[in-house]
Amino acid sequence: MALISPRKLRYDLYSYSYQENSNTPLVISVLASLIERTLARNERIAKNCKCRPLSKTRVFDCNETPDMTIQSYLERIFRYTRAGPSVYVVAYVYIDRFCQFYPEFRIGARNVHRLLITTILVASKYVEDMNYRNSYFARVGGLTTYEMNKLEFEFLFLMKFKMHVNVSVFESYCSHLEREVGIGGGYQIERTLRCAEEIKTKQIQETRYNDQINRLLL
Repeated sequence: MALISPRKLRYDLYSYSYQENSNTPLVISVLASLIERTLARNERIAKNCKCRPLSKTRVFDCNETPDMTIQSYLERIFRYTRAGPSVYVVAYVYIDRFCQFYPEFRIGARNVHRLLITTILVASKYVEDMNYRNSYFARVGGLTTYEMNKLEFEFLFLMKFKMHVNVSVFESYCSHLEREVGIGGGYQIERTLRCAEEIKTKQIQETRYNDQINRLLL
């Protein structure tokens, strides 16, 4: 991974604008690096272990290994969905949580792409107010709409619908990601999520206020 300036990462995470910024968030490079190392570690483990994953977790396996790097795949998802930095952090939380639920599951070349597009889809619905349809995510991820729907459905049940990510958990994962480039804390990414939460709260309050006004005017 290319050297990332702490100042540049801080600016990217703190000042990211969905409308104005067309650059790929730096958190994508950090996440890609982490997953690439996980893949390499799991390949070494697989050589010495004959363990077979549970059939239910093999839903993410594809018949052929996609000819695209993790970095390129994440950049493609961002380019066409414009999901902000906090979406990728929450997706990372989901991936780690999934691996904790199913210790026998190993992220590998055959399942990583489908796992990524699924977790990013679900994380986008959790974080963002407006989202693309599953059919659009499917095209971005190189899947059919049926496959995308099935992956989301299976993932939610495998996760027992434990999709909530509180601020403290979010901060801890931000800190882990930021340590990858030598930046302690977690404030910058956490602030991005809090801004999103504040916007949601204001929108809900405005909607309630408008509903009250409309009822008074009837």
